Amino acid sequence: MKSSLSVITFLSLACLTQAAVHPVPSEVVPKFADGAKKRNVVFILSDDHRYDAMSFMGHPIAETPQLDRLAANGVHLKNAFVTTSLCSPSRASILTGLYTFRHQVIDNQRLVPEGTLFFPQYLQQAGYATGFVGKWHMGSHNDDPRPGFDYWVSFRGQGHYYPPSADYTLNKNGERIQQNGYITKVLTDHALEFLDRQKDAEKPFFLYLSHKAVHSNFTPEPKYDGEFAGKQIERPASEAEVIGNELNRPRWLLDQRNSWHGVDFPYHSDADIEYLYRRYCEALSSVDDSVGAVLGKLREMGIYDETLVIYMGDNGFMFGEHGLIDKRVAYETSIRVPMLMQCPELFEGGTVVDEVVANIDIAPTVMDAMGLDKPQHMDGASFIPLALGEEVPWRDYFLYVYYWEKNFPQTPTQFSLRGDRFKYITYYGLWDTDELFDIQADPGEQRNLIHDPKYAKQQREMENRLYEMMEDLGGDAVPLRKPGAFSKNKRLGPVGGDRAADFPEAMVLDAPENRDAN
Repeated sequence: MKSSLSVITFLSLACLTQAAVHPVPSEVVPKFADGAKKRNVVFILSDDHRYDAMSFMGHPIAETPQLDRLAANGVHLKNAFVTTSLCSPSRASILTGLYTFRHQVIDNQRLVPEGTLFFPQYLQQAGYATGFVGKWHMGSHNDDPRPGFDYWVSFRGQGHYYPPSADYTLNKNGERIQQNGYITKVLTDHALEFLDRQKDAEKPFFLYLSHKAVHSNFTPEPKYDGEFAGKQIERPASEAEVIGNELNRPRWLLDQRNSWHGVDFPYHSDADIEYLYRRYCEALSSVDDSVGAVLGKLREMGIYDETLVIYMGDNGFMFGEHGLIDKRVAYETSIRVPMLMQCPELFEGGTVVDEVVANIDIAPTVMDAMGLDKPQHMDGASFIPLALGEEVPWRDYFLYVYYWEKNFPQTPTQFSLRGDRFKYITYYGLWDTDELFDIQADPGEQRNLIHDPKYAKQQREMENRLYEMMEDLGGDAVPLRKPGAFSKNKRLGPVGGDRAADFPEAMVLDAPENRDAN
């Protein structure tokens, strides 16, 4: 077994109490871990990359030789999740180590609140070199350099696969520059430039390469455009339309299939889901190339074996599961993401971590690798000891939240608790059914057990546990924000858009039950 980086005390979320939750400090004070090696770290983030869209996972379309090699030479964290499946909240959790209700970036339109601390600020204060290249997205009105980074290349909002006009520019260290070509390749070139600048540097570096791809509208690089046109896709069983509601599925879910985020009216279009899926995988091929280019640069620099490289998706993505596309919901294909890491000096190739890890764990993990103690206020923990096979306390439940957006009103506020076997989801402020799934017996999440008397005790225990965790972590106050200027709230009449779904069968009575009404 290869040695650990530092001695760290891990706190299981099962043991979290109000006293264990520390406020965000007013200043950045990095603390060096005794005797720890200060490693270089590269963190690569893709957008909307679903957990199974890698060829080593047996995916029928995606071809990802570089990600496959990363897994073969390093670690596959097979149960990686996000705390909110939405771009800005997920990225804020990555950079802060905090749950969404603590950092307060609850949607894609809001600026990061004043006083927010990003973990690269600790690295920068410790004297390390830091670089950010790509999609920031927390506050879309500007692309100015953010705190914690010495080197900066970014763009406003979602960015564009190709420049939309001749005068379109990126922000490079405060200066306007042209986007010369396909965005994935452009960002990779800037990332390689940052690495080139570190060749003769004596201090450790942290590079955050944040891709726009594979976000919609899915646009492949020319060399991959049409590459997978002949590949067949098996549609998920859960896509089938529910007639009646004997399965006790939420009404909002059955109605959502005819919406911006549903298979019957995807993005308010008549687009074919299989066509979109193939385009998605073609765009992913360029992200895979980017990973290979970064690894090749590290090898060229002679620091391949000693550098920690982490790859992750910021959200999952659905292509028909539950009759939906996109993300936001608490179902597996929405919240589960790919997570791979490599450091040949530390990890045996082909290592698989089964424990649940999350985006809140990235900040503590990078700081651990770079020889810094995790700040007390962070909610996550370093998962490096898990990859080393060490016995450490770890979370037994994972907490998920999503807050309703007027911009996309078809998805309700939801809080979820996921364990190794069961998942509980409650839909806040909605006259509808909650859900309980046995995800071992029912991985497609089709049999809602919430109304089954045999699981009543399990439901009560998970509901109580969820609200206890929310209260302990400060998430029991639902944040309200002024909505954005648009709302994707249309339905398509010819495929049932003029009718609402049936209530869950368990909620419908054949006769009155209250005999005492006067």
